[in-house]
Order: sequence, then C-alpha cells, then structure tokens
Amino acid sequence: MAVLNITPDSFSDGGQLFTQKEIDKDKVLHVVEAMIAQGANIIDLGGESTRPGATPITVQQELDRVIPVLELLSKRFDAIFSVDTSSPEVMLEADRAGAHLINDVRALRREGALDAAVETGLPVCLMHMQNDPKSMQHNPQYQDVVSDVINFLDRRKLQCIVSGIPGDQILLDPGFGFGKTLEHNLALFSGLTQLAEQNHPIVVGLSRKSMIGQLINTEVNDRLIGSVTMALLAAQKIFSVGGSVILRVHDVKETKQAIQIWQATH
Repeated sequence: MAVLNITPDSFSDGGQLFTQKEIDKDKVLHVVEAMIAQGANIIDLGGESTRPGATPITVQQELDRVIPVLELLSKRFDAIFSVDTSSPEVMLEADRAGAHLINDVRALRREGALDAAVETGLPVCLMHMQNDPKSMQHNPQYQDVVSDVINFLDRRKLQCIVSGIPGDQILLDPGFGFGKTLEHNLALFSGLTQLAEQNHPIVVGLSRKSMIGQLINTEVNDRLIGSVTMALLAAQKIFSVGGSVILRVHDVKETKQAIQIWQATH
C-alpha cells in the first residue's frame, strides 16, 4: 500500500503534490504511475494530516483535496484505491468516485462514519488510536498495550459486523505511533503475531515514523533503511503464524525489493 498524501502538512511528504497551494494533478499522475510501476498494489489517498499535533481541517477541505484526485486516478489506472478518511461525507463521495477501501484511523468512531461505511458496502480498515492527532502523544498510557489494542479492535470489529459489514471485509491496523511511546510501539511490534491470530488482514504502517528515528537517531528523510527493515520484519512475524499483511509504505520500490529477496530465499 503506497502512501499518497494530498496534504500540505503531513509529517514526511506534506506539500510535495502541491504547486502554489494548488494540487498539481500532473505531478500526482506521475507519482502514482511510478508507484504502480514499482510494485504498489494499493494506493492510499489521504486529504487530512494525522501527524502528531496536526490541526483539524473542514470536511469541505478534505473533499476538495481527495475527490478530484480520486476521480482522476480511478479513470487512469487499474489499481486498488484506498481512501484514508474518518469523515462520513468523504466516504460516501469516495465510493462514488471509485474507491475500493475505507482506511479510518479513528476506526469508524466519528459520528455517522459507521453508517456511511455500511452504506458504501466497501471493505474497511480499522485502526487503533488513543485520543486524537492533536493530543495523542500527550502522555499515552496503557495497562498492557498489546492486549488493550487487540481488545479495542475486537470491539470495533464486532460493532461493524453487527451494523452490517461482513467480517471478511474488515482489516485491522494496530496504529503504530498513534498515541504510543517508543516502548509501546516496540511492545506492539513484538505482539504482531497475536494480532495476526485474530484472522483478519493486518495493515502495518511503520514507514518513516518517529519510532524509527528514535531507534537509529535519524531525521524523517533519512529513515529508508529503518523503514524497509521494519516492514520486512513485520511481514516475517505475521506470515510466521499464517496471517496476511498489507505494508503501508512511502518507499515502494525498496520495500518491494526487500520482500522479493526474502521470498526468493525462503
């Protein structure tokens, strides 16, 4: 899953698809074409930054960023398009514009989001986040981070099923970096096998995150090796218990190459 942030303020690539505060559609087409050529199976579009401390935007701002780009891409490329949103209005419009998956960092907890997801009939990815992006890194605490995250995702999954989303259309994301310290993230990484045993595809988003910077003392644009290494290790952990994984990454080519080498040697 390749990250396509249509935002001016995302932590790693914010503003890269903008020219003079406007979305550069030619640049978007070029970037997505490269992602697919490098081996991306899913393109994950996001119009709202969810980095720590991010300022919320209006629904209309999110619609204006995401929907025109999604319409353009879905007509041009034969790929799976995921929309990273918590807004019910965006979910409904994205469905009409050609989306194949709803990826929600708030696990469909925003008012109206669950009903909107059911109405679209699309698969959903439920992510764990403690608090919200603006405050999530203010002293996050858990009794046991692995159990707490699994229990949260299980509750949200059951609510989705009761509301009409089939169990085989639900993906789970432990939410690395979303309301978690380095120690929490490392414990959660060790617990990926337990999460994979829930019998749902696991979305792992570790690419360029601050935990990698903390581990190897690097800035955000110098985390390629760390990101690829952690993606590979995550895949190994999940496959070891017969699970399935979607790696959400910024660096498609390098991650794909690492996975190919690993698969060839096994």
